Amino acid sequence: MKTKIAIIDDHQLFREGVKRILEFEKNFEVVAEGENGGEALDIIAEYHPDVVLMDINMPYQNGIMATRKLVKAYPDTKVIILSIHDDESYVSHALKSGATGYLLKEMDSDALIEAVKVVADGGSYLHPKITHNLVEEFRKLSNRYTSGGAYRQSELVRPLHILTPRECEVLQLLADGKSNRAIGDSLYISEKTVKNHVSSILQKMKVNDRTQAVVTAIKNGWVEVR
Repeated sequence: MKTKIAIIDDHQLFREGVKRILEFEKNFEVVAEGENGGEALDIIAEYHPDVVLMDINMPYQNGIMATRKLVKAYPDTKVIILSIHDDESYVSHALKSGATGYLLKEMDSDALIEAVKVVADGGSYLHPKITHNLVEEFRKLSNRYTSGGAYRQSELVRPLHILTPRECEVLQLLADGKSNRAIGDSLYISEKTVKNHVSSILQKMKVNDRTQAVVTAIKNGWVEVR
């Protein structure tokens, strides 16, 4: 069964580009497009998409307000926010509104496709740069200092009791905010191999998505916060 997708964005050229990327995937179908948040509910009611890609800054009604209304009326429809903003306030408002994904418009096609797949399967997805920012915020909150005020990082313990050494490397690069393509380049392996490693990591760690994996790894001291 195909994943039905709606794109809500006030820039037609951007919508066309996103649609073209998504329709390369045989299991995706773009069923509707809209140019402002005010159209979102009508589009959902008519086309019943599984995933909505929602811009934040739009005329008549912004994406945050539209997402809040959409999720309340159609809880089975998943929303991925599209934005140029990577600061915490935008991300926080988007997630509180009910979105289960947040992508920056600087994303590459692989990130877009991966995000739709993850969210459609019931997971959540944050752009790798957002994940990196999350790690930075966690680092600021969890820094430990010596009596002299110098930073001291907790001892690193690799989770070799559940992950292979290669999976530990991939987990570290996930915590660094790397995309699958960047991880592959760093480790000299294919992107498909990276995806297989990520799937194995999520299964072994019993988490739904890469963001949860990173947060869990940080809390357990399994990755360096750098």
